[in-house]
Amino acid sequence: MYKAPVEEIAFTLKHVAGMAEAIDGGLLGDLGEDLVDAILAEAGRFATEEIAPLADIGDRQGARLSNGEVKTPDGWRDLYRNWAAGGWNGLTAPEDFGGQALPHMLNVAALEMWNSGSMAFALCPTLTMGAIEALNVHGSAALKEKYLARMVSGEWTGTMNLTEPHAGSDLGVLKARAERCDDGTYRLFGQKIFITWGEHDAADNIIHLVLARLPDAPAGTRGISLFLVPKFLVNDDGSPGARNDLHCHSLEHKLGIHGSPTCTMIYGDGKFGDEKGAVGWLIGEENKGLACMFTMMNNARLAVGMQGVAICEAATQKAIAYARERAQGRAPGWSGSGMSPIIDHPDVIRMLLTMKALTQGSRAIAYACAHAIDMAHRATERRADWQERAALLTPIAKSFATDAGVDVASLGIQVHGGMGFIEETGAARYLRDARIAPIYEGTNGIQAIDLVIRKLPLSGGEQVRGFIAEMKAIAEAVSSSNIEGFGATADRLGAALADLEKATDWLLARLAEGKSAEALSGATPYQRLFGLALTGCYLAKGGLARVADGAGESRIALCRFAAENLLSETAALKDRVVNGAGSLAAARAVLA
Repeated sequence: MYKAPVEEIAFTLKHVAGMAEAIDGGLLGDLGEDLVDAILAEAGRFATEEIAPLADIGDRQGARLSNGEVKTPDGWRDLYRNWAAGGWNGLTAPEDFGGQALPHMLNVAALEMWNSGSMAFALCPTLTMGAIEALNVHGSAALKEKYLARMVSGEWTGTMNLTEPHAGSDLGVLKARAERCDDGTYRLFGQKIFITWGEHDAADNIIHLVLARLPDAPAGTRGISLFLVPKFLVNDDGSPGARNDLHCHSLEHKLGIHGSPTCTMIYGDGKFGDEKGAVGWLIGEENKGLACMFTMMNNARLAVGMQGVAICEAATQKAIAYARERAQGRAPGWSGSGMSPIIDHPDVIRMLLTMKALTQGSRAIAYACAHAIDMAHRATERRADWQERAALLTPIAKSFATDAGVDVASLGIQVHGGMGFIEETGAARYLRDARIAPIYEGTNGIQAIDLVIRKLPLSGGEQVRGFIAEMKAIAEAVSSSNIEGFGATADRLGAALADLEKATDWLLARLAEGKSAEALSGATPYQRLFGLALTGCYLAKGGLARVADGAGESRIALCRFAAENLLSETAALKDRVVNGAGSLAAARAVLA
């Protein structure tokens, strides 16, 4: 059974990602380490004792559709309401609407624990939090007054409606339409697919944020508007009123996240209401909806990265527990009677340490991204620089952590052997759940495009070069520490950062020459190269931290393992970035 690693989460937040320094600098208001510890402890308790025990029920039962209404798995409705009653939905939400306005770092740490308990369950609040942010930033005062407080409290949940059967990543071709009404509202018509928690019984109302086109809208993404469309129209006293003209037509039968209802939503077919058309209200300006939605999507991309971290942690815990109990063969040096536990076999040790290193590295990257977001809003200086740092880290946090989630869950099955392939052990669920994360909220290939085309050129390339310089300082600190336990970490980390620097310079040069196809040919290996180098750096930073928690030697040992066993991959990745474009283009004909 999953147990939230509260102490490790707190350590990474404070001493690797930068929270302790921010607290000491007075940048996080009245927040102190004692309050941080208390919030994390209670979040960990809830995830461990209340969410995790219902995860298998959610996986086995799944969400069920009957007459357009979705029933969540047994116990989930009460679970959600207990979660909302704890105030967790408003952790970072604005105080004016009942939120606590706490740092984003705390929220992503809590999201990790919710998702480790059950990724399918945690998807509901994840979407609501994103909808709250989009509405708070772009919505009118009247819309915020009417909807935000109940969304912040968790009484009402939120969704994001982008995808259509013919319009996945390319939103410029979406067909859902909106028509203006004389009273200032709009009527929406169309179909949306893959809508997470688009219909359910856990909350009293569902607030859909829907992308659609007006009749006179420009073509492409320049002609998309964003609308707020509630399941139930809201009365003047704030209570849910008449049913709006929208409904869930079907649920997808998915590889994983079975408890999360993934809906096909129909707007405006006349099933509900006196006249056809789902009533909606404009968010932001007409034809500028994509910018509004990206506020929500950027929030969601880091949240999905946290799903990868969460799966890594849960799968690692399960694999280690199994390896301690499972006896098989006799490991080298085993002196006990009978068979030895498989955790003593070198290859199993290698797999488990790889899982732990990827978990810790992904966690640190994601938390560092959240820290940059916080500093972009709270720092007294360098706010623009922090904003660029957050932009640079977001695609890496999303892609590296979600790829790690798949890899770690797969290794977890391998550790279990044949029993991992059997559903009753629970190891397979982690892989099934993890597999969606590299796909949704912008595939990891799209994240790579974003990283190379949009993020590397920030400030003329000086943002990424400055970041690499900071990473080099960590490697130099390891070298000068003279801590024997680090082994060859300094040299291996220095080599990985040299690979990253060469690949970065090469990509920036290709972009400057207008050779974007060559640059994009190496985008995905570059993204992984960056994530591995960051993993090495953040594990080293954790090992260098002098914290009296008794885990210092373990952190140094894990850092050394990662440096000497994982970082050698960066040389091959750098070669693929710099030299892979020609063969990629030449082999295109093979796919004809």
